Amino acid sequence: MTNWNFADVWEAVADTLPGAPALIHGERRVSWRDLNSRANSLARVFLDLGVAHQDKCAQYLYNCPEYLESTFAAMKIGMAPVNTNYRYEDDELLYLWTNADARIIVFHGAFTNRIERLLPSLGDVLGWIWVDDGSGACPSWAIPYDEAAGKEVGQVSAPWPRSGDDLYLLYTGGTTGMPKGVMWRQDDLFARLNEASFTRFPDEAGVDGVRETLKAPGPKLLPACPLMHGTGAFTSLSALSGGGAVVTLPGRSFDPVELLDTVEREQVNILVIVGDAFAKPILTALDANPGRWDLSSLFAMISSGVMWSEETKQGLFRHHPNFLALDVFSSSEAVGMGSSVSSGSSTSHTAQFTLGKDARVLAATADREVEPGSEEIGVLALGGRNPLGYYKDPDKSAATFRSVGGVRYAIPGDFATVDKDGIIHVLGRGSVCINTGGEKVYPEEVEEVVKLFPGVRDVAVVGIPHERFGESIAAVVEPEAEATVDTQELVEFVRSKLAHYKVPRQVQIVDSVGRSPAGKLDYGHLRESAIAAAKEAAAKSGK
Repeated sequence: MTNWNFADVWEAVADTLPGAPALIHGERRVSWRDLNSRANSLARVFLDLGVAHQDKCAQYLYNCPEYLESTFAAMKIGMAPVNTNYRYEDDELLYLWTNADARIIVFHGAFTNRIERLLPSLGDVLGWIWVDDGSGACPSWAIPYDEAAGKEVGQVSAPWPRSGDDLYLLYTGGTTGMPKGVMWRQDDLFARLNEASFTRFPDEAGVDGVRETLKAPGPKLLPACPLMHGTGAFTSLSALSGGGAVVTLPGRSFDPVELLDTVEREQVNILVIVGDAFAKPILTALDANPGRWDLSSLFAMISSGVMWSEETKQGLFRHHPNFLALDVFSSSEAVGMGSSVSSGSSTSHTAQFTLGKDARVLAATADREVEPGSEEIGVLALGGRNPLGYYKDPDKSAATFRSVGGVRYAIPGDFATVDKDGIIHVLGRGSVCINTGGEKVYPEEVEEVVKLFPGVRDVAVVGIPHERFGESIAAVVEPEAEATVDTQELVEFVRSKLAHYKVPRQVQIVDSVGRSPAGKLDYGHLRESAIAAAKEAAAKSGK
């Protein structure tokens, strides 16, 4: 049995490659020696604040070195890291931190005012660690991050032992309402990531195998997507475990020019994106500035969470034919369901993947495997190393993690068919979850907010095609009798209640949303109606 723990691995990397870069952020450089030292200092502060084994440490941060330093610190002393979506509004944040039982929260100064509104309801938090971002002074109730991380304290460990059973919590918007904390044992998550890593360690060798394998620094990885999402987090954990460096962008909104400048300057090897929402602006910048950037260091571009189009891949290959474009089909609950690889000489079709070694397509009843080549639609399921379930939610855990024929599978809800040669064709989620630029939006959450707006009788929220983001949010609104709904005011009302990516980009007013006698909505029909309305509006505006 293995007993992988990320802190053990990263300490071994720091011992082996102390002077190599670990974190790069603009002009900032953090070596492996310094990363280990700063994480030790933070861990000591956390212990002094009174944390216990498997208490939760939340990162409420934009992409920055502090995100991964504080993650390392938490894992050193057996705390469970908790990602926090920085796009969340007050109620969403309060729910997440309360549900997660957060004890330490590391936050950027820009979020101070929002946190102050929530402090009376977060009395169980033991410590707030403030990261200076030039937005104001450290509040009296917080500890400055650089003060907490800047002491020489030696190697820190907790009174309790580290273990592969220590948790890593990844909160996901998912398809069933409020965020759910996916509970990964570190041993299972490390083993999953190690299978696909560019620096692969022997499964049973432990940290001795890490020291023996690492002969030079690993690749430099740039996550263009947020670290607070699974795609950015998991690829960064993998890069650091392989002795590489994680390069983050100082800009807080995606800028393809900043990204390409950084790839060239830092000689980035692996770029991580989320579909065409990132890939298309990159291609636009390259097309507008042919020959401006030297991309020769880049040998892989990975997209997970949203598939990116064959047309976009081919456009990127025109500018840099010697890299691999990888689509990785995974989720917070299931890492390694499938993948497709394209190069300048060959391209896989969008939505076609080769099944991972533990992946299966099960019948919709989830009681048997679909026969390859039968064209039967089934659900994707992943066996092997999987999460324990959702934190404090046994019902949802039982629905997603199920045993079939004596094998425990993660079944997130993706429908697919499988060819005779094992190629899977992904058809989408069986639910009405909307995926907009990699962010998952549950329609009922938005619908409940829209219904609070004066004059709204009923509403259906659907996803409609969007060139860059894959899908955008559309609200089909049924007003009260004789009421007039100002669509712009409605949008601003929703914006005040929910994260901006959940706000409808289009509002369609209809006489009735057409609920059945049982109260159900025909989302397929409503989506078609919203698409037609969007096309009509575009035609009228001349776009």
